[in-house]
Amino acid sequence: MPDSSINDANPILNHNGLTEQQFLEQYDAGIYERPSATVDMLIFTVMNQEQDNYRKLPEKSLQLLMIQRGEHPYKGQWALPGGFVSVDESLDEAAARELRSETNLEHIYMEQLYTWGEVDRDPRTRVISCSYMALVDSSTQQVQAGEDADDARWFKLDYHIMQEKKVRLPDGCEIERDIRIHLHHGEYQLSGLIRVTHVYRGTINDVRWEVIESEGIAFDHAKMIAYGVERLRSKIEYTDIAFNLMPPLFTLSALQQVYEIILDRELLAPAFRRKIASQVIATNEYTKDAGHRPSQLFRFRPAWEEVVK
Repeated sequence: MPDSSINDANPILNHNGLTEQQFLEQYDAGIYERPSATVDMLIFTVMNQEQDNYRKLPEKSLQLLMIQRGEHPYKGQWALPGGFVSVDESLDEAAARELRSETNLEHIYMEQLYTWGEVDRDPRTRVISCSYMALVDSSTQQVQAGEDADDARWFKLDYHIMQEKKVRLPDGCEIERDIRIHLHHGEYQLSGLIRVTHVYRGTINDVRWEVIESEGIAFDHAKMIAYGVERLRSKIEYTDIAFNLMPPLFTLSALQQVYEIILDRELLAPAFRRKIASQVIATNEYTKDAGHRPSQLFRFRPAWEEVVK
């Protein structure tokens, strides 16, 4: 690294009379204890549920990929895919590497969510974790557990706000919400109760996320899941990330159902179609499902198409 301070006629010295280069040459990185860093990934998809009546459109559900831990701590419990960050890679590179090695997934939408740094969040050592959110069309990706995981499965995810309390403070207010999450896959039933506390004082908003109960979910991943659901619900309102959950061709009804599942509310079809009109393009293809009238198929219209016309 070039030393900019010695290129000047009057080099910049610190209080010990050292230039930047001299300071770096004798710097001892062991002065401070260094915590470990990990990446943990919330990988969401939307899947069709089995139907008894083939004439009904398939119901869909929001699902989350979980890994069954093959080693202590929390051996046998389920966790988000992830792992430790190496000293020679960025957080994004570590997330992509762990995604490939633990789940066999790659080249999917992924973004940083939040950094979790509670002192006692990992019983092994001091660990700071950066959580990521990823969205995938599960019909085009084959999930496979890595060497350090016993299993990898999609879990149906349910999210409910159990209660909300508001308390007036002398200089603001406090809002406390209890969130219950359930994860289901066959005989596996996982759950967590998370408390989110917002303390408002003027323009300051202090937020605390706490795991009150956790059944079968390792570490503090229950609150990562609750945070990820809230971020997904927020971003789907003003971005096009929902299309990462769709196959290349889809019906507008299927797209609307995905929005409704994530937002947990029904949407009026005319208003929804006006909202997404600029983001889709009609094709000349139609569905061919037995028992249903053919429906026109659409594809996503990426913003760059307008740029490169």
